[in-house]
Amino acid sequence: MFDERLTIITERLVLRPFHLDDTAQVKVVIKAGAHPTTLPPGAPGHPSGIGRWLAHGVHELWRSGQGIHLAMRAHDGIVGSISLFRAQWAAGIAEVGYGVHPAHRRRGYATEAVRGLTDWLLGEDVLRRIELRANSDNIASLRVAEKGGFVREGLLRGGGFEDDGPHDLVVFGRLRGDDRTAAEGRRLEGERLVLRPFARGDAFDVLEAVRDDPEMRRWLTWTAGYTLEQAIEWCTRLSHPAGPGNGGSFAIEPREGGRLAGAIGVQREDQERGDAEVGYWIAPWARRRGYAAEAVRMLTAHLLRSGLQRVHMLVATGNHASRAVARRAGFVEEGILRQALPVPDGRADAVLFGVLKGEIS
Repeated sequence: MFDERLTIITERLVLRPFHLDDTAQVKVVIKAGAHPTTLPPGAPGHPSGIGRWLAHGVHELWRSGQGIHLAMRAHDGIVGSISLFRAQWAAGIAEVGYGVHPAHRRRGYATEAVRGLTDWLLGEDVLRRIELRANSDNIASLRVAEKGGFVREGLLRGGGFEDDGPHDLVVFGRLRGDDRTAAEGRRLEGERLVLRPFARGDAFDVLEAVRDDPEMRRWLTWTAGYTLEQAIEWCTRLSHPAGPGNGGSFAIEPREGGRLAGAIGVQREDQERGDAEVGYWIAPWARRRGYAAEAVRMLTAHLLRSGLQRVHMLVATGNHASRAVARRAGFVEEGILRQALPVPDGRADAVLFGVLKGEIS
């Protein structure tokens, strides 16, 4: 367990316990009606309760040995709070939660606070695992978890309850030794899409997309007899890069949230030649929205910025939808490679599409 005077300083924030000097600012928060989303659970709803809460109530979590509530302070005062709770010190695990004042959102404070607290707890060997839970429809909180270095681990159906009824909760976890920097480096954000590493919780969507879609089974040899075990193996190991470079695959996720939209990956990267191949698939429920072309363009631009000179795609001559995607993404049709692609019923001629450094941005 840690000292009740715990103070963590990040780039823009100071995370430290609430005290009586915060009375005036807490009063402003309460009078504005922002306390439910800014202050920790149990905060008073009327200014008359502030003194007692700051002197005793907000510190009960720490006194009980189950965690601590910290004020999230920026240069202009309290902008939110972050809490560690459900701590099991012997097992080295706990859960983290936070709230940011509505007037201070969309500034990255939540992500910075979550990173700061979890970095300190894991780096100081206080804990070995920290969990974060977020409503499955709370897109902002899902992004905070991912940007904070947490791994999406699963879904608790009906695990949360609010004024409008039960909500599914996405469970995120971060372990001591997790490489947050590497995870962040493999996240690309576009106008409508996020390309991120696959996580175990994506396996059910992968299985459904592969198992139930005739177009996937028509063009991809690995879809035959696909099982949940294979999907889990893909999401947790095979899709992730095995070494240096840009290899591996990204999950395609709409920025506004919702189900997995597909996958896009880098194949046959050759750093000496300065080229690589990209390939993708889109889940049936996410088609005809332009996601494929946007994802291809995002990843291709990233590869060319990273130092490659050329990116290409191979598309079966009969796959007219994917040929159109390549053109919309800015690729140029360069020729036909005979019998270049394995398909479930044999081999197919492939159209070679390419793009060079400087041709797209």
